[in-house]
Amino acid sequence: MPEGHSIHRLARQFGDVFAGERLAVSSPQGRFAAGAGLLDGHCMLRASAHGKHLFLHFEHGLVLHVHLGLYGAWDFGGDSQFRGASTIGAPRRVGEREVAGDSGDPAAAGYAGPPAPVGAVRVRLASSHGWADLRGATTCAAITEDEAAAVLDRLGPDPLHNTAGSRDDFIRRILTKRTPVATLLMDQKVIAGVGNVYRAEVLFRGRIDPLLPGRALPEEAAGLLWDDMAAVMSDGVRDGRIITTTAGFWTRSDQLPPGDEAHFVYRRHGQPCRICGTTVALAEHAARKLYWCPSCQQPE
Repeated sequence: MPEGHSIHRLARQFGDVFAGERLAVSSPQGRFAAGAGLLDGHCMLRASAHGKHLFLHFEHGLVLHVHLGLYGAWDFGGDSQFRGASTIGAPRRVGEREVAGDSGDPAAAGYAGPPAPVGAVRVRLASSHGWADLRGATTCAAITEDEAAAVLDRLGPDPLHNTAGSRDDFIRRILTKRTPVATLLMDQKVIAGVGNVYRAEVLFRGRIDPLLPGRALPEEAAGLLWDDMAAVMSDGVRDGRIITTTAGFWTRSDQLPPGDEAHFVYRRHGQPCRICGTTVALAEHAARKLYWCPSCQQPE
């Protein structure tokens, strides 16, 4: 599932290319036809993200709410004035193609609108210079601003909205739970936007036993956990990738690392820990794969 940095990149992307534009909104697949009719022809004012939820705010008080889920992805295209990532969405389907640049056929001087939709396009947004197609999302709904606020009320703080209040809110939420920290970091009501990669990597970077109950985590350690999550997720927004190792672990420190050098423990089970050499462990935990170093993250 795309993690929070991807959704914030999407919000930035939509703001860059569609804010202030009157959009043609359609549902080629047909499943969102009623919602598309409510948004069609209206101006998109801004885009926002919280955790794994994307909100596109329109002039008449309606919001396009999208949660990509496991398989959702946005494709972008357009003319030479349209700048955007080619695809942002489900990594298992599209890989790391979240790099800003020209989309579609940027050399095409005679742009005449988006091409015929391919596949099950839930919703298409189109302006005079480009388009965005959504496929496979778990949630795609036209809602009111009040309903959008209600969605936010159900979520925990987002490290990419890093304020003193959100940090304190996270510390309060995690320190009152008996649940293991590894489970809490995946609970969107405790912290929004964290997925399996960030969970495993930040716990390793903090040398935190993933099975430690939240209430047993020292308050200072909980604050540092939030700070590190905010830092690495901000890096993810900048880089379009989740990279949690530092340059000293890369073959070349003058460029971003290849995939096999980007993480400390995620998907490195059976391989030696980059720090101590202990074999990285893998277990099923709360129906998700959990990766950790039994030595670096051993219980105290």
